[in-house]
Amino acid sequence: MTSTTLPRLAVTAGEPAGVGPELIARLAATDLAADLIAVTDRDHLLAAAAICGIELTLTDDDGQRLYERPPGHLRIRHVPLGSPAVFGQPSPRHAAHVIATLTLAADGCLSGEFDAVVTAPVQKATINEGGIPFSGHTEFFAERASAEVVMMLASPELRVTLATTHLPLSAIPAAITAPLLERCLRIVQQSLQRLFAIAQPRIAVLGLNPHAGEGGHLGREEIETIEPLLERLRGEGMDLLGPLPADTAFVPAMRSRYDAVLAMYHDQALPVLKSEAFDRTVNVTLGLPFIRTSVDHGTALDLAGTGQADVSSLIAATRMAMDLAQRRATR
Repeated sequence: MTSTTLPRLAVTAGEPAGVGPELIARLAATDLAADLIAVTDRDHLLAAAAICGIELTLTDDDGQRLYERPPGHLRIRHVPLGSPAVFGQPSPRHAAHVIATLTLAADGCLSGEFDAVVTAPVQKATINEGGIPFSGHTEFFAERASAEVVMMLASPELRVTLATTHLPLSAIPAAITAPLLERCLRIVQQSLQRLFAIAQPRIAVLGLNPHAGEGGHLGREEIETIEPLLERLRGEGMDLLGPLPADTAFVPAMRSRYDAVLAMYHDQALPVLKSEAFDRTVNVTLGLPFIRTSVDHGTALDLAGTGQADVSSLIAATRMAMDLAQRRATR
């Protein structure tokens, strides 16, 4: 990518029966200055565009850089479905198709064909029912790239990262170890510096227990695991706040004190973010050797095929991928 050519963004459609194909069609209709390469089935994408009333022009991707992209135009890497997909009715028969799109996008990023990948939502249960073990985009890309990663959810007002992602609550206390938290904090620190251009990041770390353990009366993970680690990393120069009680960490007076939050588990922090910025929140995978962003919502099977799905989150994810790709190119 140069200062005049467009960033090449692979955009995967996710679950064929979900809203992903319609969202990509709506994304194509915008004037975003990016070379958008849809990674999906050609005919299914055209059917989604017709449902949305969008006249979509598809061109096979030849890998060459573009200087402009007219609204309504997309390049495509055709990945055949194998059997027809019905909007609103996910089928395990399409599990291999979904994985093939993610594989193509990841490998294209690793080889430098794409500057970033933007993902529409997948139906994890359906992929597993198709005989392919799958716990999520984040884990898939981490394994494909042989990388240690951290999930970040970012809105214009708040960045939240997760020490654990898709674990049952009963498994979380045992998973919160000093090596895990140290790995997460180092990845978050480096990513804030390299991707978000924050020279000296300030990271707030939440406690695991209510009131951050209440001095050991509500749990000892803060005393035995979290606090000693934070103290050691502060000695290396990291600017770390906490462990903080989760119920007060997000009040306005606290937010000015940090650039990102490390939460201990999925539902400890994400309800706050989604309740105030659902259509503006972007999922970013930190630690990968390439840029990956995603919408922060599910497949919306009840809306699929109606042409009514809101494209705001996919636009936000695409804009962030563009910004991060440009920042990386000029580092």
